[in-house]
Amino acid sequence: MRLHQIAHCRTGDKGNISNISVIAYDRAHFDLLRKILTSQQVATRFANIAGGPIERYELPQLGALNFVLHNALGGGVTRSLALDAHGKCLASAMLDIEIPDF
Repeated sequence: MRLHQIAHCRTGDKGNISNISVIAYDRAHFDLLRKILTSQQVATRFANIAGGPIERYELPQLGALNFVLHNALGGGVTRSLALDAHGKCLASAMLDIEIPDF
C-alpha cells in the first residue's frame, strides 16, 4: 500500500532546506509510521533531490513525523530555477512511498 492511505503531508521551506511533515489520519497508525518511515528510507526516496543530511523529528502528541531535508531546494526560493522552488510537490513524492500492508 502507499503512504497516502494512512497519512497526509505538509511541506515548508527555509532557504535551501525543505521540511515535510507526515501526519497519520488515525493516531493508531503513528507507531507504524514511526517504525517504517526512517530517515534512511526518506533519504533513498529523495536521493536525487536532497544533497545533504535528512533529520527526523517525532511529534507523538500530533501523530506526526517531521523530516528536514538539507540542501534540497536548488539554493532556495530566490536562487532556484526549479518550477517548485518552495518544494510543495515533495509531499506528493513522500505520500507515494510504498509501505507494508498492516
